[in-house]
Amino acid sequence: MQLLNLHHIAIICSDYQVSKYFYTQILNLRIIKETYRIERKSYKLDLAIGNNYQIELFSFENPPQRVSRPEACGLRHLAFAVKNLEMEIDELNQKGISTESIRTDEITGKRFTFFADPDGLPIELYEA
Repeated sequence: MQLLNLHHIAIICSDYQVSKYFYTQILNLRIIKETYRIERKSYKLDLAIGNNYQIELFSFENPPQRVSRPEACGLRHLAFAVKNLEMEIDELNQKGISTESIRTDEITGKRFTFFADPDGLPIELYEA
């Protein structure tokens, strides 16, 4: 097996319009394509992260809740690289999104913080 790169990250949300606003207006991800699948009563929103990656945002009727945050088996969190951590934190705070205190990675010495999407999915900003 030879994996070339990460293609996409899939997220299932509980309120499509709230999550669509969060990812497009708060995080400023660009919409690639939005599809409504009538037979599944489900939206699929493809969002660009830079030029190389994408998030697939799905809506389904009555999706099960996440078991716990963030220690459940499976995806723990998303991490986005940023140039200026304080600037990004200030922008999130101005948009009403609270962030945790800045921490320092004990292995790399890099600084990072966490905040949550509308469904409580932990999102990390990691200073590049």
